[in-house]
Amino acid sequence: MKLLEPFQFKSITLRNRMVMGAMHTRIETLDRPVERMAAFFEARAKGEAGLILTGGFAPNAVGKMEADAPVMDVNTPLEHHRPITDAVHAAGSRIVMQLLHAGRYAKHDQCVAPSSIRAPINRHTPRAMTIADIQSTIEDFAASAKRAQEAGYDGVEIMGSEGYLLNEFTCRATNVREDAYGGSFDNRIRLPLEIVHAIRAATDPDFLIVFRISSIDLVEGGMTGEETADYAQALERAGVDILNTGIGWHEAAIPTIAQSVPRAAWAFAIRNIKQAVAIPVIASNRINTPEVAETLLADGTCDFVSMARPFLADPEFAKKVRLGQSDRINTCIGCNQACLDHIFTERTATCMVNPFAGRELDLIVRPAATRRRIAVVGGGAAGMACASQAAARGHQVTLFEVQSRLGGQVNLAKAVPGKSEFNEMLRYFQFRLQDTGVEVRLNTQASPETLKQLGFDEIVIATGVTPRVPQIEGIDHPSVVRYDEVLSGKVTVGQRVAILGAGGIGFDMAEYLVGDEDAARDPARFLKDWGVDVSMAHPGGLSAGKTPSQPHTSRQVHLFQRKPDKPGATLGKSTGWILKAKLRKAQVTMVTGVQYERIDDEGLHYMVQGQPHCLPVDQVVLCTGQESNLSLMKALKEDGITAHAIGGAHIASELDAVRAIDEGTRLGLRL
Repeated sequence: MKLLEPFQFKSITLRNRMVMGAMHTRIETLDRPVERMAAFFEARAKGEAGLILTGGFAPNAVGKMEADAPVMDVNTPLEHHRPITDAVHAAGSRIVMQLLHAGRYAKHDQCVAPSSIRAPINRHTPRAMTIADIQSTIEDFAASAKRAQEAGYDGVEIMGSEGYLLNEFTCRATNVREDAYGGSFDNRIRLPLEIVHAIRAATDPDFLIVFRISSIDLVEGGMTGEETADYAQALERAGVDILNTGIGWHEAAIPTIAQSVPRAAWAFAIRNIKQAVAIPVIASNRINTPEVAETLLADGTCDFVSMARPFLADPEFAKKVRLGQSDRINTCIGCNQACLDHIFTERTATCMVNPFAGRELDLIVRPAATRRRIAVVGGGAAGMACASQAAARGHQVTLFEVQSRLGGQVNLAKAVPGKSEFNEMLRYFQFRLQDTGVEVRLNTQASPETLKQLGFDEIVIATGVTPRVPQIEGIDHPSVVRYDEVLSGKVTVGQRVAILGAGGIGFDMAEYLVGDEDAARDPARFLKDWGVDVSMAHPGGLSAGKTPSQPHTSRQVHLFQRKPDKPGATLGKSTGWILKAKLRKAQVTMVTGVQYERIDDEGLHYMVQGQPHCLPVDQVVLCTGQESNLSLMKALKEDGITAHAIGGAHIASELDAVRAIDEGTRLGLRL
């Protein structure tokens, strides 16, 4: 298996071809930051990652992503890093520090860029760098690399993609300079090459230089495929040891790593670089299983595979591959809900499917002092997390599920086009329950009498939610259906549909009705739909003169919201725009500030700004919120029995799998 093959770099041996890619985590902003970072990376090293790339460290203050972002300069104490590198090396892995100058993406008023052109995703307009600024930046990169070497890192990764400073220099749209660092192709790549030369001169010959190159920019004025290949060759000549690949800028209007992006969709762009150079190339983006990674190595697309979020989801990813336990991997499902969405809203990153990520010092697994009999009622995300965690500690756990299968609301979510990755989460939890010895009773209604008769020491209520039915005249009309009836396949809707409620469930329902699962699984279909030029003949890899493809369905869908606010306010920061764009393309209409009047044979009657309307529809789908299913909880309380409520049974507002799994895990650790 190529994934498990070692690789020799000069005096450095990597034990396999699996790389934990760089991720912003903001762990360094918490208390005990050094100890936390050491524990975080040590867990991945013990999980046998071959190479670990840290999150970005700025080479100077103006290059920081945000005010409290980390910097690596001559004043950085080595004791802030030695515990990290020592822990990783002791566990048998190698670690490289990423050096990232944010450029015009920096969220502070001191940001700089090649030219004074504001990024559409930042409110700050950058100051155009002078020649003196450029020279000092080169010196700062070299000084940072030397300091990283002194701190015990095996190398540095120079961030040259995703639209950060060095990428801004290579792009015509963001670099309109008329000096030696702008204009021609050679001038636009001059700064990255000079930084590589400076780092090579400042560090030992065995010190690794990884360069993260933008393999496809996906923005106007970006490089063509031919230019990218020439750039890669120039970096190789300059002394780069490894080329890592980035996909798209953060401001690009094309999704690159979300769940709706097919696995390994960007392999064509990575191959363009691999075919141009002799040095090793690392593939990245939407590679989340050993099978996908192995295929990319076997067909010559790359030499290493970078998996950032997959190592967040399961620090033992590589170890499980070696042991032949791939079906036990806690797979990253690309949801972004607890990692990127947290980072973009200035919170610390963790992982929906693995709440331990980034919290290694807080969530400690200890064997149960006393083995107890525990009942968990409800086999959704919260219930499965709690049951498996409690059983792993030694408790005797019985999980009751009234349905014929586990999953709860997850089974509804995975029916939405682009969300089939939720199947991986269900697969993991099913094996986890099996491996920890949880007794699972499907098709079983856990009554208070049954629970009392069996004499459990602790009872956990994870019974989830029930859809809320609003008080509207005609709500019992035959055309009215609930979201769970539709997503479960129990009800088939017609061609004209009104969705009441524009929260996360309402948007998912709209995507279910007009979306196409094939587009989320077939890279060719996905790339065509989003206007990507796979030949990369056009700048940025964008198709020239692209016209939107026609929606695959003729269904007319209308999304209604009571509030006058913009619909979709609760959608994920990093993924909501994707869903909105897809629904616009499918011509889904969205109406806000609605007052519902009645539902009858004529359709949905409603008012907007005092004006009456009637929309003829075949179905009205209720996505109007949900309520905690606490009937069992109340019955137990009446009998004087105390129980714990988690997940939707605890808080019903918005279906939040991040909170549900976190609550289940934490309770499983406490019981």
